Amino acid sequence: MSRTVTKPSAPAPKQMGPKGRDPIFDELGFTTDPDNLYLQTVGVMLHAADLIGLPHRVKIILTQPQSEIMVHFPVKMDDGHHRLFKGYRVQHNNAIGPYKGGIRYHPDVHLDDVKSLALLMTFKCSLVRIPFGGGKGGIKCDPRAMSQEEVMRVTRRFVSAIYHYIGPDYDIPAPDVNTNAQIMAWFADTYSSLAESNKNSWDAMRVVTGKPVEVGGSLGREKATGQGVVDVLVEMLPAMGITIEGMKYSVIGFGNVGSWTGRILQKLGARCVAVMDHTGSIRNDSGIDCEALAQHVAKAGGVGGFEKVKAATGAGKKNGSGATAISTEEFYKTAVDVCIPAALEQMIKEKEASWLNCKVVAEGANAPTTPAGDRVLAKRGIEVLPAILCNAGGVTVSYFEWIQNKACESWDVERVDKELNRHMVMAARRTILARQKYECDTRTAAYIAALDNIAKVYAVRGIFP
Repeated sequence: MSRTVTKPSAPAPKQMGPKGRDPIFDELGFTTDPDNLYLQTVGVMLHAADLIGLPHRVKIILTQPQSEIMVHFPVKMDDGHHRLFKGYRVQHNNAIGPYKGGIRYHPDVHLDDVKSLALLMTFKCSLVRIPFGGGKGGIKCDPRAMSQEEVMRVTRRFVSAIYHYIGPDYDIPAPDVNTNAQIMAWFADTYSSLAESNKNSWDAMRVVTGKPVEVGGSLGREKATGQGVVDVLVEMLPAMGITIEGMKYSVIGFGNVGSWTGRILQKLGARCVAVMDHTGSIRNDSGIDCEALAQHVAKAGGVGGFEKVKAATGAGKKNGSGATAISTEEFYKTAVDVCIPAALEQMIKEKEASWLNCKVVAEGANAPTTPAGDRVLAKRGIEVLPAILCNAGGVTVSYFEWIQNKACESWDVERVDKELNRHMVMAARRTILARQKYECDTRTAAYIAALDNIAKVYAVRGIFP
């Protein structure tokens, strides 16, 4: 028996508001600011929502966070004076599970940026199908300008300011930019001393993930985000005519995500030819030794000066691990198969997008490409693998840590990597299917795959009252 398969009809074109933007922006009183990261992120989400006919009630819920918490708290510095810090915790949505998201320490932490990252986390968790919602937090500070004791006091004081709003089954922070396992240990220890329930108990340590292994952290968590990027590339690049072995790639940012992505790809036979961070840019067409570079960054604080270190040892010419200092423009114009932005948000604007000399951009960082940059890349035929897919490895292994803590057990790293790979591969396949079904770009497809799951949750749960 023959059967005719009919393609789903596309929704009617949306009637845009008088200002040429989504009418929900006007309904909720959003300002017009093309450089605002939060408005950019919401715009991408609403476009995907329109393609699948997401109900209006769900769109307006997802357009704004459920809670925006801002605190100010004093901390005694090493010289004896007190300094006032500003901190944020944004809880975007918990329809699927507890709020989940990192805490970053950075001088440019702002409310709208934290809101954007919390929204992205909602979709990231939904896309990889883990039972968490989206949250994010941060402190406006420069940890590089503080001693370790000052960072500890800032962390503990911040926890004391927000501990009523977090909890091991309600809102679970994690590491992010300029935070790490040690900071999470201080965070959890402070919470366990302050929380009214589970006071001073081991169970209260579940309030954060990304902890040291000694206090309940998971094996494989440190490399998880980088491993997730690699898992997505291994799954998706062959269909684009790119094989991992012999692939040339560049990396923006060589912190946790960038360095682990580089090191793992190097072990698979790929070749890193350029790296850029806040301290400079380096290049070697024969290949940069990512293990040696990671050691240098750990000591020097950035990639800058790596070329001098290798020249002094005489190792560069022998094993291809040396590098030459280059300009920012030269970095972007370096010919590679894949460019991996793994630093901060909005790194690839129109100018940078016009410079890029690659086939694929794999977003290891959150929202590194602006909408204007996206349009330039699309016009030039450069594929973009979006952050809510590529960057989801960290929160996935955070989920593994959380359930290990609940069950009082510890997984070996082989199990962690196997489970992470399964989640990342399935998320990639959901994205590919959405792209084929709706004939859209990969970023929109990833949002569609995430929104489809959220829509089903709201269809079952309803909206109270």
